[in-house]
Amino acid sequence: MNTALQDIPCNCCGSQDVKLLYPSTLKSTSPNTADFRCTSSAYGVHPPIVRCNCCGLVYANPRWDPSLVSESYSAVEDPTYVEEREGRVLTFSRNLAPFEKLVSANSGTRRLLDVGCHIGVMVELAQASGWEAWGVEPSTWASEQARARGLHVITGTLSDTAVPENYFDVVTLWDVVEHLTDPAAELCNVHRILKPGGIFAIHTIDIESWFARLMGARWPWLMEMHLYYFSPRTLGKMLEQNGYEVISSSAQGRFLRLGYFITRIEPYSKPLYRLLRTISDKLNWSNVAIPVNFGDLFTLYARKIG
Repeated sequence: MNTALQDIPCNCCGSQDVKLLYPSTLKSTSPNTADFRCTSSAYGVHPPIVRCNCCGLVYANPRWDPSLVSESYSAVEDPTYVEEREGRVLTFSRNLAPFEKLVSANSGTRRLLDVGCHIGVMVELAQASGWEAWGVEPSTWASEQARARGLHVITGTLSDTAVPENYFDVVTLWDVVEHLTDPAAELCNVHRILKPGGIFAIHTIDIESWFARLMGARWPWLMEMHLYYFSPRTLGKMLEQNGYEVISSSAQGRFLRLGYFITRIEPYSKPLYRLLRTISDKLNWSNVAIPVNFGDLFTLYARKIG
């Protein structure tokens, strides 16, 4: 097994001319599968993070071999994600609404595929709203959780599963593109399975947001499992290079249980974490879902050309 970090060219323009933004803080010589959980709090542990001097794309480089990353996602289990289901339901219910307007009424179908669907919350909500909803998920554990709820979820990735071409009206990537070893290839995979004129929605972290700039090296999304750090500008450029037109992009937060949100504060300030935890427990607020938006997450909608 090759655990050495590997140099890679820019995924957007192919250049190898980069500037180091944040040095490596990795503490091990091989990937830690636990740090690839959606609910991981291993903030600040990451490979070197660089910016391409030609197009501005920010990414981890050098980094683990793609096969090691794939193995980590296949093996990862994340029971905490299940505990946070209520926040996910509120978030994905809101995310589903725009497709009712974006998908043409005369398309004749309502087919949606959620790539990296994890336990299938988005798939379940879409199905309940009358969509023919599919999911694809690399984690064996998460995809089994989804199928146990009667959902059409395939274990694997778009590149290694049989998904029909020109079939879906909508394809979504919620908090997925930043984890991919080859985002440009995934955009091509999505283009293949979307119907002409189909809608592609991507939600990800924004390295050019005011909060990311303010936090610098302490920005919480600098993590081992994040390989790419897009902005609306760089993601839009990559989409246009791969057969899409951008429709819109805007900052968009999410809903979290207050108790879970408080645990995210612990790596930064244990005294504040203990204070908030004590207050939340006394008032029995831990399970209350709250909206969280620091402006460093965005959702971009694009349309397949051709």
